[in-house]
Amino acid sequence: MRHFIDLTDWSGQELRDILTLAQHLKAEWSNGGNAPLLRGKTLAMIFQKPSLRTRVSFDVGMQHLGGSAIMLGPDEIGLGKRESVADTARTLSGYVQAIMARVFAHKDVLSLADNASVPVINGLSDTHHPCQAMADMLTILEHFGQIEGVQIAYVGDSNNVAVSLAQAAAYFGGHVRIASPPGYMLSEELLSQIDETARQHGGSLAAFYDPVEAVRGAQVIYTDTWVSMGQEAETAIRLPIFQPYQVNRNLVRHADSGAIIMHCLPAHRGQEITDDVADSAQSVIFRQAENRLHAQKAILVTLLQ
Repeated sequence: MRHFIDLTDWSGQELRDILTLAQHLKAEWSNGGNAPLLRGKTLAMIFQKPSLRTRVSFDVGMQHLGGSAIMLGPDEIGLGKRESVADTARTLSGYVQAIMARVFAHKDVLSLADNASVPVINGLSDTHHPCQAMADMLTILEHFGQIEGVQIAYVGDSNNVAVSLAQAAAYFGGHVRIASPPGYMLSEELLSQIDETARQHGGSLAAFYDPVEAVRGAQVIYTDTWVSMGQEAETAIRLPIFQPYQVNRNLVRHADSGAIIMHCLPAHRGQEITDDVADSAQSVIFRQAENRLHAQKAILVTLLQ
């Protein structure tokens, strides 16, 4: 039995296989529908955080594959409060065939995996967002026909999305350039680990404080919110620090002329990204959002078949 918690738990070839399956399932759906590969199977979806894309894409994905999903919000399941995470994992394992959890603390999804007898999927934690990263790789692959050698610039807070994006691109041979303010960059240890993985697969990782340097010649410009859920008390501090990292027309002009714009959503328009960039012909953010559905279907099939 496998879990999908952290991309580093999987080999580069295994992630490539998941991406190939995602392409197949997307094409199959477009041509009339997916085969009911998960008929009779149920996914429990645990949410500590509000969600649009994660909730709908996992639910609809299970329906596409002939299965079903059950939503468990904080009012129904006080993870680690009403009962222990371990007891929740053991109980759900008797009812469902897989568990997806969108949590605040990564330790909670790890505890679910340690105690469940069914596969556990990390739908988002404070340190990783692996499902989003697989959708990102699918989007880049669709646009460029490959990931290897593609120049990917991430601008903004080096958060969970940045970590998983860099890890995924490293396995696929992409060249990632991260720009974050001092104090908000990935740790030196993490940068070193990801760079080593990237070099093993023909890619690279570089860190900058200057966003212009990061996006110079980039084929992909990616950004995310400056204030993640749970950080609202830091808003007044963070906004002025991150203002120079806004993805706007002035920044985009330093990238490759054919660069695409990516954002995992929800976007705080006027903060990390401007309307004219988010809604431009270069933007692929809504195709990227759609690809959550197909990437996650591939993850589900890989874990449950």
